[in-house]
Amino acid sequence: MLQTALLLTINSMSELPVLTAADFTTSRQIRWCPGCGDYAVLEQFRQVLAELAIPREKIVLVSGVGCASRLPYYVNTYGFQTIHGQAPAIATGLKLANPDLHVWVITGDGDALAAGTNHFLHALRRNVHIKILLLNNEVFGLSRGQYSPTSRIGTRTKSSPEGAFETPLRPLSLALAAECSFVARSLDVEVNHLADTLRRAALHPGSALVEVYQNCKVFNDGVFDFAVDHATKADDTLLLEHGQPLIFGKDRNLGIRLQGLEAEVVKREPDADDLYVHDETLSEPTAALLLSRLSMPDFPECFGVFRAVETSTFEEQFFGQIADAKRVRKPAKLDDLLAGEESWTTA
Repeated sequence: MLQTALLLTINSMSELPVLTAADFTTSRQIRWCPGCGDYAVLEQFRQVLAELAIPREKIVLVSGVGCASRLPYYVNTYGFQTIHGQAPAIATGLKLANPDLHVWVITGDGDALAAGTNHFLHALRRNVHIKILLLNNEVFGLSRGQYSPTSRIGTRTKSSPEGAFETPLRPLSLALAAECSFVARSLDVEVNHLADTLRRAALHPGSALVEVYQNCKVFNDGVFDFAVDHATKADDTLLLEHGQPLIFGKDRNLGIRLQGLEAEVVKREPDADDLYVHDETLSEPTAALLLSRLSMPDFPECFGVFRAVETSTFEEQFFGQIADAKRVRKPAKLDDLLAGEESWTTA
């Protein structure tokens, strides 16, 4: 597997002693509300970075504005906070200037999908070799509880006291429409699944988006209870597994079948073979896009890797184009440029 080869290559690059999560822990006081889902994400993120065995000076975390964007302060690597929504653009420039760096963007639903939607989409469509960790709590937490671009219809907040009525943005659907090469979703409290997902994203050769459903204890508490409550979880969520049919339910008796471009929930028959079989490696993202749009209450919400394909990265094409130009063109001279066809004379 390419990911295994990449991990072996990374490990062989360094003679550093084995790193642990403690090596990625800073002395800064963590300033999140008690019970915030960000704590669980931070813990698993540190653990995965340690497992990768990448020298800490080769890792950079870039964030924007919001509760999630504080995370770089609590990880002992290089990192900095930019302005609202600009982190993917800064990370792209950083990756081009220093291609050997392992670059993560840490963002939230407000930061990435309000002020930063354009930068978010362009970084993903270009397949820049950066990783975007999007913590989605479906509310503006840092500015004290307004509805966000991902808030579900009916969400009551300080800025939507009668309930939000705007169609919410779906981060994964946007990413897949932009043909992002790695798209996945996890949940803050599902720590093993979260770690596995982060690990796969880290090793993916290209852009990667991991959306994490993250509970905001203060301003949107319980919005993801359907995926946490043991009484409802089995019926309301579906774990995507490559090469496996879409089956869910507490009795594993429900499935997803496609009728053209429409999904439907069906009772699973013992010998039925018409359930959709998930294939994360499809070059065409339409099926993954359809799965990313399944949501409560009509459908279970999907978790796992929606798409994982390998294609040329932005850096490979960028530096390849420069190398090709150098091979076919003569060395440029400033005088020739100033006196060339694009020059003009003024009176």
